[in-house]
Amino acid sequence: MNSLNTEPQSLNTAEKPFRKTGVADISESPLHPRRKSRRIMVGPVPVGGGAPISVQSMTNTLTADVPATLQQIAELTAAGCDIVRVAVPSQDDADALPEIVRKSPIPVIADIHFQSKYVFQAIDAGCAAVRVNPGNIRKFDQVGPDICKAATDAGISLRIGVNAGSLDKELYAKYGGPTPEALVASALKEAHMFEDVGFHDFKISVKHHDVITMVQTYRLLASKGDWPLHLGVTEAGPAWQGTIKSCLAFGALLAEGIGDTIRVSLSAPPVEEVKVGCKLLEYMGLRKRKFDIISCPSCGRAQVDVIQLANAVTDGLKSITAPIRVAVMGCIVNGPGEAREADLGVASGNGKGQIFIKGKVVETVPEDRIVETLLTKANEIAEQMEADGQVPVNATGPVVIPIQHPNKAA
Repeated sequence: MNSLNTEPQSLNTAEKPFRKTGVADISESPLHPRRKSRRIMVGPVPVGGGAPISVQSMTNTLTADVPATLQQIAELTAAGCDIVRVAVPSQDDADALPEIVRKSPIPVIADIHFQSKYVFQAIDAGCAAVRVNPGNIRKFDQVGPDICKAATDAGISLRIGVNAGSLDKELYAKYGGPTPEALVASALKEAHMFEDVGFHDFKISVKHHDVITMVQTYRLLASKGDWPLHLGVTEAGPAWQGTIKSCLAFGALLAEGIGDTIRVSLSAPPVEEVKVGCKLLEYMGLRKRKFDIISCPSCGRAQVDVIQLANAVTDGLKSITAPIRVAVMGCIVNGPGEAREADLGVASGNGKGQIFIKGKVVETVPEDRIVETLLTKANEIAEQMEADGQVPVNATGPVVIPIQHPNKAA
């Protein structure tokens, strides 16, 4: 199968009523030219070859519990997820795949370890791709060619790669641990296993929990070939810590044009992973801007409780998906300027708030009416944008962006 094809070849994927999360055009970064990589398909979603960077997540339900798994996939889809991965550690999980694949609105990747028989079952079930770890598949040197043939016949792609915790023992000893060189050596070994039998429709991941090691590893791997790369910081940690780690690592690599699909790994509900991933791409200029809230940090100049105000506005607008920017400002230093730059904003002070729309003051209200006024105006703007067809498919809800006061105003 030609790995540069831009259309899915499997009847299972081509005939499914997938939501078209990816498009076949080119997505360039405003910071750096995208690294040239070959393109594979995950169902209808293109990965690599300059295609828009896709956001992935993984369900944390028991895959065998089909209703629960499908419910979580629906929630991930609503949050903007492009591709979903499900764990297949047991026969019951493998048996559940056909129904999950048939009913999922986005492409499903089966996550397989140890048991090669589940790989073939996942392919037969119509999964859009399979994640296999050659390092822990029993007798992979024997079953690998058969896996490649089955994937080729089905017209699906594979994901291979290594995590710091699953590095081959010989490479661990040779390099003295999960160094960038060791991780890349492992990934290249696996890639050559596939390429030696003529299979090229795969992407590679080389994850590590340490930001610096992860960035160095992907940089090194990116210099070795044109494989599409799946970015991830493995075991990134709780939501706040994992978000920081992922944003640092992904930001560094994406700013250099490295990366074709991402998963933010958090010890948090999977939907939170998707929200972070989508917003990260938006703020990197790799996805169209959607809804966001600008709010200033709490400081001694604030004449209103900015934290409470921002939280109240965020909660009240959590269902808004129109691409509008709302500024919630608490003092007269930066407030008017930031509020004017937003689609909708408030500059608070002296017990009142000036409401701005597109840079113009439209109303001044008492402090206790700021929230209700902003919510009303935001919903009016959103409704008009929806009526005008300006709301993107799979738009996501608000994220608060702290704005630091400049030093000169301190």
